[in-house]
Amino acid sequence: MTLSKPTPAQLRTDVLSGITVSLALVPEAIAFALLARVSPLTGLYAAFIVCLVSAALGGRPGMICGAAGALAVVMTGLVVSHGAEYLFAAVVLMGVFQLLFAAFRLGKFIRMVPHPVMLGFVNGLAIVVFIAQFGHFKANGQWLQGTALWTMLALVALTMAIIYALPRLTKAVPASLAAILVVSSLVAALGIHTRTVGDMSSIAGGLPSFHVPQVPLTMETLAIVLPYSLILAAIGLIETLLTLNLIDAITDTRGRPNRESMAQGLANIASGFFASMGGCALVGQSMINIDNGARHRIAGITAALFLLGFIVLLSRWIEMIPLAALVGLMVVVCEKTFAWGSLQTLRKIPRQDAVIVVGVTVITVLTDLAVAVLAGVVFAALVFAWQHAKEIRAAISTDARGWKVYTLKGSLFFASTANFAALFDPKNDPQHVVIEFRDARVVDHSAVEAIDTLATRYQQAGKTLHLRHLSPDCLEILGNAKAMVEVNEFEDPHYHIADNRLG
Repeated sequence: MTLSKPTPAQLRTDVLSGITVSLALVPEAIAFALLARVSPLTGLYAAFIVCLVSAALGGRPGMICGAAGALAVVMTGLVVSHGAEYLFAAVVLMGVFQLLFAAFRLGKFIRMVPHPVMLGFVNGLAIVVFIAQFGHFKANGQWLQGTALWTMLALVALTMAIIYALPRLTKAVPASLAAILVVSSLVAALGIHTRTVGDMSSIAGGLPSFHVPQVPLTMETLAIVLPYSLILAAIGLIETLLTLNLIDAITDTRGRPNRESMAQGLANIASGFFASMGGCALVGQSMINIDNGARHRIAGITAALFLLGFIVLLSRWIEMIPLAALVGLMVVVCEKTFAWGSLQTLRKIPRQDAVIVVGVTVITVLTDLAVAVLAGVVFAALVFAWQHAKEIRAAISTDARGWKVYTLKGSLFFASTANFAALFDPKNDPQHVVIEFRDARVVDHSAVEAIDTLATRYQQAGKTLHLRHLSPDCLEILGNAKAMVEVNEFEDPHYHIADNRLG
């Protein structure tokens, strides 16, 4: 994709947005690291590395990447059973798989994800991110109560009010950044006691250092990490490329899926070799960035560099930020990310599309993104096949010689072969029967077998069958019906069918 060179005003917008995003990355990275049973710095370093590499090299300027909850859920089992070193090795291999995905230029297939699946993905992730915020209302595993709870809720409400109201007054400063600064200053000035980033964990640390995963280089190790790496690579790419599609739609620009896949692979390889947990695109932080008006790589690079600065230089100050301010920001993000219009359109769109939207949303919340998207795509494909299977039909006429002519229309493929066979009546048809394929298309091997089977039925009935205007590909693999094809090199269509027997 191409973006114009940023103006000074746009550059300022991207830098301020990057600072805001860096603040929003901190609690998420810590929470995901704890979920994966690794140290908070492991998640923070992953957020820095993945954010920096993907912003600098990726195919979707404006998108934010980092340590992700969808990946952390999968990582937990590996860390518990084999330890963090095996996780780092799995992250490296995950990056290799993503590089192979990019090398074979498979990113284009994300464009085949139906719109109802995209809606379900967006709504599901918005709900997941919203539910995750409830974890910040706990301390030592117990829900906040009394004054602590009401203080937290009041600060969340204040943060949301500032984010919604400030753009009506001025857009000189991103409303989300202003809300965090105002709420943090208010808490510090009034001495309000509330949970802060430091209550989750200390973020103080040095620069990440190169670290080769300390695992045996054996087939046994490969057998352990390979399944996890494949799942992590798939989930990471699905979430990243669907987020890329979402940002494309919002900004009316076009990202480069293969380049983004390449950047994700490099980022995760680097992440694994710097003892961190890897990551992928983050819908919430990406929406913060896009909503702030950021459109260039500088926003993601700024977010990564400021995050590293927080770890190395400013940890004491960042740990003082109230969690309520960041929770309020993420709640607003969820509200803006959720496709509220889809609730109204559910009654207007075809029932099967409504089922896909709701199904993908529910599966995303209950299981994980990869399962939800795969289920949605498979269901959409089956619906498509079923609908097209019903479209195969034939117009029946009699020519000047008294031959019965079936003029087919539609696509003949695995799902429509039964309907195709039901169109004909070999027992009662006249001696000569013509099947005209000019307006039909033979798609796969199941279709060819259906034609052969029909030819056998006419042969057994003692009738003569004529097949007209078939593709040469069909003729090559027909069996019993091959002698019945009337070849016309000038009029016969030329298209390819899906069959392994074709050389």
